[in-house]
Amino acid sequence: MKNRILTPLLFTGGLLISGWASATVATYQFCSTDGCRTGGSATVTSDYAKTKYPIVFAHGMAGFSSAGPLQYWYGISPDLVANGANVFVTQEASFNSSEVRGEQLLNQVQQILAITGAAKVNLIGHSHGSHSIRYVAGLIPNQVASATAVGGPNKGSPVADVIYNLSKIPVVGSTILAPVISAGVNAFFSLVGISSGHYYDQDSLAGLNSLTTAGSAAFTANFPAGMPTSSCGEGAYVANGVRYYSWGGTSKLTNVLDPLDAALVLTGALIPGDSDGLVPRCSSHLGQVIRDNYAQNHLDEVNQTLGLVNIFAGSPVTLYRQQANRLKVAGL
Repeated sequence: MKNRILTPLLFTGGLLISGWASATVATYQFCSTDGCRTGGSATVTSDYAKTKYPIVFAHGMAGFSSAGPLQYWYGISPDLVANGANVFVTQEASFNSSEVRGEQLLNQVQQILAITGAAKVNLIGHSHGSHSIRYVAGLIPNQVASATAVGGPNKGSPVADVIYNLSKIPVVGSTILAPVISAGVNAFFSLVGISSGHYYDQDSLAGLNSLTTAGSAAFTANFPAGMPTSSCGEGAYVANGVRYYSWGGTSKLTNVLDPLDAALVLTGALIPGDSDGLVPRCSSHLGQVIRDNYAQNHLDEVNQTLGLVNIFAGSPVTLYRQQANRLKVAGL
């Protein structure tokens, strides 16, 4: 009788031990123009997000790959890795023009292609990172499988318009506010860049100009792929062999514990109609619009700050996992 009970228990225990022993631990990488390094790891538990090509993230304005314990794509990279994805988190200048940041991303994409031996990459850009991925997809479309914009100011932002116009006010703006404030911002984010792994020259005024309505229109004239031709429609789902996707939010105050939500309420007041606090709903459109009215603000879209998002809405992390699966199903 004892043997009949003990044998299946030992067999089950052996399976568990064998499973633990064979568990795969995979890493995600932090990159810059200097190369890539291990950013973190996760135990792979499924292949739900196992895309054919690597997933490459591009952060937005004032962004970074990681600064100390804080990661820009908070909780997103390890979740994707745990579900089978090959993930690279790039670092561009926190503040600079769309073209300068795009070149920095292009350099890193070429490194990632060489490191992995992959033929293409799947690009995902948040905020100003949407311009970066459009730049790369425009220059090397044969090496980009997809480009996904999250909360991207593809048609610019009224917030950038207001701030840029203030910087041009004679005397107060052009000789005091613009040079003094921009110098402080540039210095601070140079330090952020160093803490994130690489020093970049910062140019906050050039970055600001890129995100104005006029600046974004000029960028689109050179990189029109995936952009809607109507005021609030979808763009081409596929252009030059690259698949384009986008999503965005329309909430501002989503978690009273997040100290940055209040700022997004203030900036959101400068935007007529629906927005995520920084980007108008229709401006976020690129290619196939998965959804443009999630209950998220601009920082919730990357699960910031530290996961303090709308507890009554779905997790932002889930959206990235679902997008990876969407790319997988599409053979990308």
